[in-house]
Amino acid sequence: MESLNQVRQEIGKVIVGQQDVVDGVLTCLLAGGHVLLEGVPGLGKTTLLRTLARALQLKYSRIQFTPDLMPADIVGSMIIETDSHGAKAFRFQPGPIFANLVLADEINRATPKTQSALLEAMQERTVTSGTTTHELEAPFLVMATQNPIEMEGTYPLPEAQLDRFLMKILVTYPSREELNRIVERTIQKEEVRVNAALNRDAILSVRSVCREVLVAPHVQEFAIQLVMATQSDQKEAHELARKYIRYGSSPRGAQALVECGRVRALMHSRYHLSIEDVQAVAHAVLRHRIILNFDAHADGQTTETILNGILRGVTAQAAA
Repeated sequence: MESLNQVRQEIGKVIVGQQDVVDGVLTCLLAGGHVLLEGVPGLGKTTLLRTLARALQLKYSRIQFTPDLMPADIVGSMIIETDSHGAKAFRFQPGPIFANLVLADEINRATPKTQSALLEAMQERTVTSGTTTHELEAPFLVMATQNPIEMEGTYPLPEAQLDRFLMKILVTYPSREELNRIVERTIQKEEVRVNAALNRDAILSVRSVCREVLVAPHVQEFAIQLVMATQSDQKEAHELARKYIRYGSSPRGAQALVECGRVRALMHSRYHLSIEDVQAVAHAVLRHRIILNFDAHADGQTTETILNGILRGVTAQAAA
């Protein structure tokens, strides 16, 4: 997948490090899903999507979510137009959701009514205005960001909407060496040029190749077992799930494990899905799909520690 490596190189001209985040966003784009990034401000989340749009020659739009943002500000609205003869007619004015890459910045700052305006677009790839339904052009990726700090004035995303995201990726602070490179680039006089590495048609053809990646029965069984292990009321549930998980992953979790794993396999020039691919994407795919109970918080458990334990258990079971 030489073209995907080229995209990575172009993004690397602007974004220092954060390879897991870059790969995760590319994976979601090729798997046809959406991605939620969580990290403190200033880690390059907005810059990443803008750079990706340039490298892929895709239409990009940014929506800043605020408490007074209305659904019409996202999807668009009907406006009255007057022609040269004075006749009036309604016309649909498309909103910023009509793009290939949509950045929903600080999504948890908007009211639930506005957040839900994204739901139809994300799931159905359509926008309904009045009696007319408008198709969104493929590829279509919503990259939402949320800030883990400043919880005042935020509206937590409802579980139904969280489940619509294929992956939730945590954006961490750069290392000392990476921070050094970021500062060096800031000092440089010339502006970095990002060249186009792929276009819309090439992305759609890579996406169709991803669907042809073979999934062996034992790998499919591993993905299913992993999801079942998070569901506390199933007999296959892991002991950590029984103790600490209130609600486990939905069937979307199993679908996402296989879809994201296939893209990862293709990125590593393989045409078959391996258990290692499923393990590699498991945290990003499942961390937002499990809801912990009070005991987990009381015992200092986090989604990450519980997922680590479940992964170890299911891997040991598969190897047995």
